Amino acid sequence: MATAITVRGLKKNYKTYKREEGLGATIKALFKREFSIKQALKGIEFEVEKGEILGFIGPNGAGKSTAIKILCGILFPTEGKVESFGYEPWTQRIKYAMDFGVVFGQKSQLEWDLPPNDTYHLIKVLYNVPDATFNKRLKYMIKLLDVEHIYKTPTRDLSLGERMKCEVIAALLHNPKLVLLDEPTIGMDVVAKKKLHGFIKKINEEHGTTFIITTHDMGDIEKLCKRVIIINTGEIVYNGLLSDLTKEYIKKKFIEVKFEEKTHVNLPKRACLISRTPYVTKFEIPIKKKGMDDFIVELIKEYPVEDIIISDPPIEEIIRDIYENDKC
Repeated sequence: MATAITVRGLKKNYKTYKREEGLGATIKALFKREFSIKQALKGIEFEVEKGEILGFIGPNGAGKSTAIKILCGILFPTEGKVESFGYEPWTQRIKYAMDFGVVFGQKSQLEWDLPPNDTYHLIKVLYNVPDATFNKRLKYMIKLLDVEHIYKTPTRDLSLGERMKCEVIAALLHNPKLVLLDEPTIGMDVVAKKKLHGFIKKINEEHGTTFIITTHDMGDIEKLCKRVIIINTGEIVYNGLLSDLTKEYIKKKFIEVKFEEKTHVNLPKRACLISRTPYVTKFEIPIKKKGMDDFIVELIKEYPVEDIIISDPPIEEIIRDIYENDKC
């Protein structure tokens, strides 16, 4: 695949001012202010392929929002280079805006007192979308996301989940090459999330649209992204396939054992009990170099096992461990 976005040596520093409490400190600050430099990004580098759905994740304060704002052209970097679909975002923002769409979970692009449909027609004019193309695209998207019954309702009367679906349509109406989604499923129930996941995949497949998704809902990442970039304290701590991430960082397994009769299992010292009933025992156990085979064989030999379910830790836990290890 061709490269859509190239980021090299990207740094962003913020100057923050400080002063002591009290009237004297306030007067002193009028003449001399003390400041410190905070490094939000510390020279990160990565590439995004055309047509890719990339997960860009990290804890609060990690630098991901700063990186996304630079990709949008909202912020100027302190140092480094970014080329996104042939543009430098912060110097060519007007031309660049024609080729990307963005959804920020906490920042609405819909007019609060007007229905989303009115905003859609404004977007049509701003981006010079032909009438026939606009009508066809809008009809297609509102059906896919099941918002026929709400897109003519004032935005202020929509739930957060309903508004987010309408926000996604607004970001995609002009058929951008790149879409940046920040917490796109916030406020949605399970059914709505599934519908949005299917919508994003369909748009990606049919139009080759490149998506970058930032979220704290790891279900979005698992359903949509093959590759993830994890950023922490302004540095990239992982850049690779999601499948490789789970293989590399899984240190334990969750085991649920069902028995044919009432059974009390004597767990090894390295195991940690999660729950126990007369017929079911759940526990977690570290993975040794030998793997789990010998342990499972012994378990089946010694106890009247009816069924065994072995599972990996949830992706949230794996990523949390990466964050914590990175702080050490």
